[in-house]
Amino acid sequence: MSLEVLFFAAIVVVLITGFVFWALSFLQLSVRSFNRSLAFSIAESGIEYYRWHLAHDSDDFWDGQGSTSTGPYTHNYYGKNGDIIGQFILDITPPPIGSTVVTIESTGKVVADNSVEKIIEVRMGIPSFAKYAVAANDTMRFGEGTEVFGEIISNGRIRFDGFAHNIVKSALPTSTDTDYDACTSNVWGVHTCVDPDDPAPPTPAPSRPDVFAAGREFPVPAVNFDGLTQDLSSLKTLAQTDGLYAPSSSASGYDLVLKTDGTFVLYKVNSLVSPPGGCNDYLGQSGWGTWSVQSESVYASGTLPSNGIFFVEDNLWVRGQIDDARLTIVSGRFPDNPSTRTSITVNSDILYTNYDGTDVIALIAQNNINIGMVSADDFRIDAALVAQNGRVGRYYYRPPWWFFNGCYPYHERYRVVSYGMIGTNQRYGFAYTDGTGYEVRDLIYDANLLYGPPPSFPLTSDNYVQMSWEEIK
Repeated sequence: MSLEVLFFAAIVVVLITGFVFWALSFLQLSVRSFNRSLAFSIAESGIEYYRWHLAHDSDDFWDGQGSTSTGPYTHNYYGKNGDIIGQFILDITPPPIGSTVVTIESTGKVVADNSVEKIIEVRMGIPSFAKYAVAANDTMRFGEGTEVFGEIISNGRIRFDGFAHNIVKSALPTSTDTDYDACTSNVWGVHTCVDPDDPAPPTPAPSRPDVFAAGREFPVPAVNFDGLTQDLSSLKTLAQTDGLYAPSSSASGYDLVLKTDGTFVLYKVNSLVSPPGGCNDYLGQSGWGTWSVQSESVYASGTLPSNGIFFVEDNLWVRGQIDDARLTIVSGRFPDNPSTRTSITVNSDILYTNYDGTDVIALIAQNNINIGMVSADDFRIDAALVAQNGRVGRYYYRPPWWFFNGCYPYHERYRVVSYGMIGTNQRYGFAYTDGTGYEVRDLIYDANLLYGPPPSFPLTSDNYVQMSWEEIK
């Protein structure tokens, strides 16, 4: 019997010991799991703390320690009784030049177990006004042959007869189409005359996915176009400080050529191409001309300015290609007078080398963004185009008629591609209903502009929004 008691006692001891070790292991696992959860909460607290910090000082990426500090920045984390129970450690990467995107990496640690840590990385940015493929303050018409990749919004009526891959929005519920070839006069805020024509209000507008792939919305809140029209005087000051400033040319303006080696050449435009016989301002358009360079001479050259700001107090032509550059190019004349406002003209390619947000250009004109008469038959403009008081578009160059050649052969062009965004105060247009202008118009939105706009491009507010969240560890 003693042997049996000893045998069963040994078994009981083994079982109890196993349960004890199992309980201890489970307790340790539970404690470690709790510590990991606490470390995660502490890391999240670090992110929320810096979100609060940026809300009070949107330009401080050094945790109040000054721009000469390098971090990381450590903060104690207290429990409900005032005891230090952990720490969050912040690594902050300021936005690159011209961008609003700040990267915050927060590491959470607990005092109870130094081997436990959680790391969270968040990217936050301030949205710019470059959030639409086209933003307009006037009536708009997109004809057949127009394809738009990105949202469109206008404070006026929109007639859209091309193909829109994203939503088309108008601030107007209904309007009157005054164009001579209107399919009906009483129209919805966003309407189409592509067969079959939209019905007149109050008959509901159909979805029309053959025209509006993502639909249309009207009325919507008006876009604050005043926010898109930068204070040009502040840009002039920036150009005079660390950028490039050119006063009045006392001639026709300047021609800026951008190069991939980080340099530029600025020419003084001495004369413009004269219109051919029979090529005239048939429609009576304000500021009509060929807007094409005939002769020029070198005015300045050098490396791209450190702050990326060009400002010329005259009309300006721009062309070329950049590589690893962020530029804002401005044309304006002071004091601001409607009769002397200046324009920017693009007659040939403006290209990026990198399409990941590394390269970015803004062209901001006090008056118009033009495509001149002697323009390339097929070309591309990589830039955010903003016509502060005028329009983005091309003047009417007459086709041959009777015994006159008109503006032949420049009256008809094949294709223009706009990659970026268009902000236009007045009605945009690269083509006309008689077939003149550019037959194909591709408007492609550059999503990199939203949080990585060109230098000193207008922002929607001072508040950061979260772009991405990732648990690193």
